[in-house]
Amino acid sequence: MPLTPAQIRSLPTAVLHDHLDGGLRPSTVVELCAELGIDPPAATAGAVADWFFEAADSGSLPRYLATFERTIALMQRPQDLQRVAREFVEDMAADGACYAETRWAPHQHLEGGLSLAQAVDAVQAGLEEGMAIAAEAGRPILAGQLLCHLRHLPPSEELVRLAADRRDAGVWGVDLAGAEAGFPASLYAGPFALAHELGVHVTIHAGEADGPDSIACALAQGAERVGHGVRLVEDLGADGARGPVAEEVHARQICLEVCPSSNLQTGAAPSITAHPAGRLLAGGFAVAISSDNRLMSRTCTSRELELLADAHRWELPELERITLTALGNGFAPTEHRERILEEIVRPAYAAARDAG
Repeated sequence: MPLTPAQIRSLPTAVLHDHLDGGLRPSTVVELCAELGIDPPAATAGAVADWFFEAADSGSLPRYLATFERTIALMQRPQDLQRVAREFVEDMAADGACYAETRWAPHQHLEGGLSLAQAVDAVQAGLEEGMAIAAEAGRPILAGQLLCHLRHLPPSEELVRLAADRRDAGVWGVDLAGAEAGFPASLYAGPFALAHELGVHVTIHAGEADGPDSIACALAQGAERVGHGVRLVEDLGADGARGPVAEEVHARQICLEVCPSSNLQTGAAPSITAHPAGRLLAGGFAVAISSDNRLMSRTCTSRELELLADAHRWELPELERITLTALGNGFAPTEHRERILEEIVRPAYAAARDAG
């Protein structure tokens, strides 16, 4: 039986792919612009939400990424980074997430004089504050951060060493983000080799604005997960036969961090109905669903699941599989994720089955 939106929203989720600078509250944009003397993109929170969604809804990844100049300008002071991180956790918990990773590029947040370490520590302070607030409200959540390399910047080992230094303090891994075409992951072989040497988890954006070869390149650099990865379907035959890249991803059960609404905005998928997530999940691939950039896509993870469940006729088993996949592939310490699984996720889905 199809699930109602209310039923989907009542289920716990695990979010692997959400950008800190892509999830500011519209009201926070208005308030920080006023504090910092920056002209806002619009006068009210509602109009700001409209502006970001319309500006990002271009069908082009580079144009989509350009909207981040607005939010990054508001995240240069430690108190602002802390606020945005705190609100990230609060909003995730309010949407039903019991586990959430936020990713961001610290190199973009140094204009106010912060060091990379100070910027990372400010975000972590916000995450800790948000988790405490959520716990007091009866919505426990585990949240941590991933540090992004950016494809248009020179490769650097500094982020990797910083992630290793703060491995036990909420920094769970590194990522490679930014305009994908023309910037293969192989250009960052040095930092990723160091990450593996130091035991730092790695995820890489691939298969969004470029095809299966980009995914293969990410895997060659040791990616444990693939950000988006939806163009993997280009390596599947009409009968579901898997080409070499799809075969490797399937055999190794590499988790695909799929973000449907942003895929529509950047042109990686034509519609929710035709979104590759349906075919990938049916084909036995490891699929996790996330929100990517909640401000730019005017969405949240529960809404992404609602859209896909309606379009692809997913029911409780599919949603449970997606949540278990996400939690099982999270970068937080295993014992913490297992506790969430046993104390929150399994009981919630058992109750949902009993109610059905």
